[in-house]
Amino acid sequence: MKLAERMDRILVEGAFAVLQKARALEAQGRSVIHLEIGEPDFDTPRHIIDAGKQALEEGWTHYGPTPGYPEFRRVIAEYVSRTRGIPVDIDQVCVVPGGKPIIFFPMLALLEPGDEVIYPNPGFPIYESMIQFLGATPVPVPLLEERSFSFDLNVFKERLSDRTKMVILNSPQNPTGGMIPAEDIREIAGLLADRDVIVLSDEIYSRIYFTDEAPLSIAAQPGMADKTIILDGFSKTYAMTGWRLGYGVMPAWLAEAVNKLMVNSNSCTASFTQRAGMAALTGPQDDVDKMVAEFRKRRDVFVAGLNTLPGFRCQVPEGAFYAFPNVTGTGRSSKELAEGLLQQAGVACLSGTAFGGFGEGYLRFSIANSLDNLNEALERMRRYLAS
Repeated sequence: MKLAERMDRILVEGAFAVLQKARALEAQGRSVIHLEIGEPDFDTPRHIIDAGKQALEEGWTHYGPTPGYPEFRRVIAEYVSRTRGIPVDIDQVCVVPGGKPIIFFPMLALLEPGDEVIYPNPGFPIYESMIQFLGATPVPVPLLEERSFSFDLNVFKERLSDRTKMVILNSPQNPTGGMIPAEDIREIAGLLADRDVIVLSDEIYSRIYFTDEAPLSIAAQPGMADKTIILDGFSKTYAMTGWRLGYGVMPAWLAEAVNKLMVNSNSCTASFTQRAGMAALTGPQDDVDKMVAEFRKRRDVFVAGLNTLPGFRCQVPEGAFYAFPNVTGTGRSSKELAEGLLQQAGVACLSGTAFGGFGEGYLRFSIANSLDNLNEALERMRRYLAS
């Protein structure tokens, strides 16, 4: 018995592969500082945990509606309407277990073999994985360091074609921490408004930014609300990675298709986690603000330290919780350097190539670790580079 041919086209997520290797080293008694996994190192806020516990006690342990409970979808619709400045109806909201289904399900519903999808590279590896898996054509647009890791809009224009079916945007961005400038969002919207194309706007880091202005959603631009899928969720903002709770906001006709795929795969999202999600969006936001302030402090210390390492050059990221230094000055490939740091220095990070070919020459570090550990990682890397 052979696996289906399409399984040769599906990729894995490098962070989990490196985490497994790092855990194996720890099992041998080695000390490893984990800067590979994109997970907040904070506890889920207390009032959210209490809401989840109360939901369990009250019997929210049974099947719920496939799209999500109406009262939860209403809370999400109001939140997205307020934060993005667009009208949202609950029929546009799909509640799913985590953010990835809002990558996979809309692609599965929309893409035919040969359709082209423009996406950022380096970028979250699941984008390219799903495009290839469905037999569509990946069309990468490089994110340029000299543009603070935003698209080269001239390249973007060149790669738009009559076969372009979807454009993927991610801001703040994984792995670079870059944000798409508002003027670029407006220009991209102008290029797409009259095209038969849909935008998947991955806004999972929308609350984690360090600039004066919040990231601008393309959905708020003229003509774009009806052709944009907003992906968001609770994992990053509320340190709820293990709760598996995300959502998409999209045109109602597409939401209906996504719900068909949801009922065929997951039936529904866990009922008690939805009650916790309601508490997250409607309750106090102090813990979010404290987490973002701590990430800012860590970013400043760690990036400054990276820029003192021989062969490293790192821009200050504007959002998310990653640093993406240029390491071409070391004379080593990204993969070789990442492997050496793990095996010899006990610092787990990711090669830029885990996020696509244009990530060569870079490493990604998650700053979701304590300042003490970040400083220790810097010293370990300094000693390794000097050896």
